[in-house]
Amino acid sequence: MTIDLEIARSAKLKPITEIAGKLGISGDVVFQHGPHIAKIALGHVEKIAEKPNGKLILVTAISPTPSGEGKTTTTVGLGDALNRIGKSAMICIREPSLGPVFGMKGGAAGGGHAQVVPMEQINLHFTGDFHAIAAANNLLAAMIDNHMYWSNDLGLDERRITWKRVVDMNDRALRKIVNSLGGRTNGFPREDGFDIVVASEVMAIFCLATGMRDLEERLGKIIVGYTRKNVPVTAKQLQAHGAMTVLLQDALAPNLVQTLENNPAFIHGGPFANIAHGCNSVLATKTAMGLRDYVVTEAGFGADLGAEKFFNIKCRTAGLSPSAVVLVATAQALKWHGGVEKDGLRSENVAAIKKGAPNIARHIRNLRSFGVPVIVAVNRFPADTDAELEAIAEIARENDADVAICSHWADGGAGAEELAHKVSALADSGEAKFKTLYEDDMPLWDKVKAIATRLYGADDIIADRAVRNQFKRLEKNGFGHLPVCMAKTQYSFSTDPTLRSAPSGHVIPVREVKLSAGAGFVVVIAGDIMTMPGLPREPASHHIKLGDDGLIAGLS
Repeated sequence: MTIDLEIARSAKLKPITEIAGKLGISGDVVFQHGPHIAKIALGHVEKIAEKPNGKLILVTAISPTPSGEGKTTTTVGLGDALNRIGKSAMICIREPSLGPVFGMKGGAAGGGHAQVVPMEQINLHFTGDFHAIAAANNLLAAMIDNHMYWSNDLGLDERRITWKRVVDMNDRALRKIVNSLGGRTNGFPREDGFDIVVASEVMAIFCLATGMRDLEERLGKIIVGYTRKNVPVTAKQLQAHGAMTVLLQDALAPNLVQTLENNPAFIHGGPFANIAHGCNSVLATKTAMGLRDYVVTEAGFGADLGAEKFFNIKCRTAGLSPSAVVLVATAQALKWHGGVEKDGLRSENVAAIKKGAPNIARHIRNLRSFGVPVIVAVNRFPADTDAELEAIAEIARENDADVAICSHWADGGAGAEELAHKVSALADSGEAKFKTLYEDDMPLWDKVKAIATRLYGADDIIADRAVRNQFKRLEKNGFGHLPVCMAKTQYSFSTDPTLRSAPSGHVIPVREVKLSAGAGFVVVIAGDIMTMPGLPREPASHHIKLGDDGLIAGLS
């Protein structure tokens, strides 16, 4: 059994109605999924979300490495620590996807003594939100092919259908398929494919919607394909958005759970952080801000992807203004960016940490450019030495960022109290003067260039004429005001995942542009991006089983 699972299973959980009571939520709007998980009635949360007043704190990280930085663990640890020092705090994180759980990454419920529980249910089917999102997505796909079969009154060109089916599992065999084989009664054969659920535009819409009517309107705007004259066809024209909304009506209510220290947590939604915006739902975040003085949330991958999209997409769309940012760093990650390979990350190497310093320095500078104060949280691993931790603290201070050494994995909230004191003081200081990186009326090409040159350290962006024409066409059709969602590797500031630390002088090649009209952003694909991952040679599923005692083993 993994350490995380042992700790989670030994936790003394309180009834979820008691956790809701802490938030002032009465039992008549708490819909339980067992004794420790609940959804809060949508009508109730929509009213609370109208007037959020708590301070919003973002947890992000330096560029990801094979050892993992512990962003979710830090989010949970900080939330517990804020409550320990007498603050009224709550966390908001994304739901785990089954693909990574059974693949290489494992679960996403935190780790050690900084977890949300019940860990097994959260990492597996949870409340069925992802199944509902998959069903809504695939209903639309079925209605597209049904429309083509019976009449195709809308003139959809079978070569230009852009909508894919989804499944919440890593399955490379589904990336490229041919559907409708077997004769004329099965439809018209065409090339197709599957994405993983978290890459679906329905997931992005779900997480940006402010309520049921907004959700329905956004679903109706989804572009499913184009006619031979390149005219877009929408889900509303197919009369699919109403039924899709019905499938999502229960899922849209935020999920309430608790941490190991019995503090409240919303876990809701989970879009990809490269093909989409990588943040939990707006509805859960704004509701939490209406219930607590401090709300700690996270954004996927490193700050160049997750935090940038949190600011430029989620905050812009929802009218949020964060008060502070926590940048998670580890000794192992900085050694990796300093050139050390995976098998040497647990050996002391202060020189490598200093060599990897440009990575954290650029992230600090980038975050500060959004007008939000930054504090570095050093997530301590067992093999870290005092000399290494002091080297990281010195790097942070050299870049005008405060720092806190944290041991929440081992010590829970008690191990992040220093961080909690500093973060709450920073959030209360009024120092934050939040601003997005670009204005709505800036041309789409210039928005991409601003991100590439100001955040990635690139000299320029390039694209062939066909891609440049896509930008122009989007602006001509009235989509030029939308924010851009950069889809690139998470492992580097460049589009080459092998370039560590903080590469400069490179050029970002724009390979493709896709419109997510319902979500309200333009996806800009730079490099090779996988929307349907495959399982690794040794997937986590090899080690997950049901024991003779009826308990799950091997889940992490």
